[in-house]
Amino acid sequence: MKCPKCGFVEDKVVDSRSSADSKAVRRRRQCLKCKTRFTTYEYIEQTPLLVIKKDARREPFDRQKIITGLLKACEKRPISIEQLEELAGVIEKTLTRKFDKEISSKQIGELVMSQLVKLDEVAYVRFASVYRQFRDVSQFMKEMKTILKK
Repeated sequence: MKCPKCGFVEDKVVDSRSSADSKAVRRRRQCLKCKTRFTTYEYIEQTPLLVIKKDARREPFDRQKIITGLLKACEKRPISIEQLEELAGVIEKTLTRKFDKEISSKQIGELVMSQLVKLDEVAYVRFASVYRQFRDVSQFMKEMKTILKK
């Protein structure tokens, strides 16, 4: 690490702490030449999770897209934004734990539905109707019967 004042490359670590969210390490360093103190942060380098779309395109995973879909499904339902953000967090953690580099949009949709049905059945049916692209009432009724059996 180069000293920001004199450019000398040798220093000593004076103090080391984890950040509040435990995603970084904060280190106080002191230059061995000019005695200037400076702070550095170390982060875990993560490879972005890529989503494989239906048309085989790949794009980076975007948590905001999940929240947007949940907001639409939960419109006019007694569900707070905090609950939706928590649900999106659970989904994101599950994805990053289970998948290393790539995941299909279908797998994400299935995971969202499996979590949403626990939160609100009406929101689940709304999300499923868009996600599964119901063509007619019989497909919709089949999904409703599945929920009622549970």
